[in-house]
Amino acid sequence: MLAAGSKVRIIQKLPAEVLDLTNWKLNVPEGVKIPGGSDEHKQPELNTYSHPEWFYVNKDGDAVVFRAITGGTTTKGSGYPRSELREMIDNGKKNASWSSSEGTHTLFIDQSIIQLPAKKPHIVVGQIHDAEDDVIVFRLEKNKLFVKMDDEKGPVLDENYQLGTRFTVMFRVKNNETECYYNGKLKYTYPKAFTGAYFKAGAYVQSSCQGKRKVEGESCDAFGAVQIYSVWVKHE
Repeated sequence: MLAAGSKVRIIQKLPAEVLDLTNWKLNVPEGVKIPGGSDEHKQPELNTYSHPEWFYVNKDGDAVVFRAITGGTTTKGSGYPRSELREMIDNGKKNASWSSSEGTHTLFIDQSIIQLPAKKPHIVVGQIHDAEDDVIVFRLEKNKLFVKMDDEKGPVLDENYQLGTRFTVMFRVKNNETECYYNGKLKYTYPKAFTGAYFKAGAYVQSSCQGKRKVEGESCDAFGAVQIYSVWVKHE
């Protein structure tokens, strides 16, 4: 029995206890390791890594929160901050790199979007990237959740998405076609060949308070955030 006035210490889970992070690395919007850049956290460090702002388990203990502020640091070649996983192989030791023409490649994410930047409320919450650039993404702009390819907008998945609503998305790539699923239903098939590909999942805000992508009036404390309940990749 606890003595009167004593407190119970709550042990916080690590993100790796909620999600299987074996074959991922994480980019966060701070430059402690890489001054001015986006820090990377790889395996085996990622198995014990959490951060109270960028990458932590939610209060219910059933999802990992990915959070990116518009005043954060960015990866090379991007003007937008992110708290985002990048697909790896060999227990996280090597970058994943596969082709749309060989095999079948699947990314599944069970998630909810819980916050958007104020001035430009846009966020990317799942990606396929090739050797050069993003190929196709799941994106939310204010209330419109949709698929986007390069500079072209694809089908709308939800015209009136409400923050906090849980949903699933999936990319399945085979025979140079990318199938896009929303809540278990096939919504779109994108015909395109690409190589050097890998999956990404997390919070990649499409706004910044500074630099080449500066959005006038956007606070540097504004942020986007996503809760991920499950994420997995399969290659067949």
